[in-house]
Amino acid sequence: MSLAASDGSGRLRPTPSAGALHPVDTELVVGAGCSLPPGRYGYDPLRHRVHRLGGQPDGTLPGVTVELSVTARRTVSHYGHRAWPLLLLDTGHAAAALFLAVRALGAGEPGLHMDGSSERPLAAVHVPPPGPVHRADGSVHRLDGLLYSQPSASAPTPDELLARRSTPPPLPGAPAPDALRAVLITSTRAGGGELRWCAAVGPPRPGLMELAPDGSTLRRCAAGEARPTLAAWAAGQAWIADAGAVLLARGCPADADTPHIRRTHLRAGFAVHLAHVTARRHGLTARPVGSWQQADLGAALGATPGRDWIVHGLALGTLHAEEENTS
Repeated sequence: MSLAASDGSGRLRPTPSAGALHPVDTELVVGAGCSLPPGRYGYDPLRHRVHRLGGQPDGTLPGVTVELSVTARRTVSHYGHRAWPLLLLDTGHAAAALFLAVRALGAGEPGLHMDGSSERPLAAVHVPPPGPVHRADGSVHRLDGLLYSQPSASAPTPDELLARRSTPPPLPGAPAPDALRAVLITSTRAGGGELRWCAAVGPPRPGLMELAPDGSTLRRCAAGEARPTLAAWAAGQAWIADAGAVLLARGCPADADTPHIRRTHLRAGFAVHLAHVTARRHGLTARPVGSWQQADLGAALGATPGRDWIVHGLALGTLHAEEENTS
């Protein structure tokens, strides 16, 4: 439900990747309480198998820690100087896919490590070992002979995760305010305070929308049509100018150090992935937009240049193009 290659059609993993290159590598650090013997394992997504690499490192936690790193060469050969931010965003998406899969299976509350302090691994998701986890009402949920925590109302279902796909452009149709608010709430909470979030919307009142300080209602933070400029900033992807809305993660000043750059991009990928699932749940079409060039949104809004760059985006719509043509 996260990293396995699903079929031979070319649409490999049920998680997005820039250029469908999937550069993220996965190793498992297995501790006590797992069906695998303790140790370090490599994961082969094409065969959906693990192979043992070595013994259990000192300080291994019970359960399994999934460590995510990247092999950069394919992304670099395709995107050149734009590759490194995309590699970080891809890793954030992969961490979110794992995080959601753990929650969908009710296998405890996963732990997340994405502080930007290291390049290998860039991120890690810890899955607690199976065991009796009590719900708030004191009962225990049992499934297939193992004990799992009951998924919360916001946890996705396995079918939901397996069905997620990035919608091919164009993405016409303006999202309803309630759907846009839900997407902004998800991204803001998942972003961990590292980034600011807004959404560019079109007519009848084009502008930028964000969550109000109460965290639950929408407010307008800028007026004017931003989508054509976003299309130019997003490596000239003209279809973005006609998207129903574009969710934007912004921050990461020009003088940020390496851990800060890593942390904000990892968090942006993580949050956009969760926002993508929320968008699908509200009937929206959605496509992550990771390639941004000279996208200084803060300066465009009159603030100090170099302080408020667009890091990641999610184009949103309500209809596939063929549906719009026949409606």
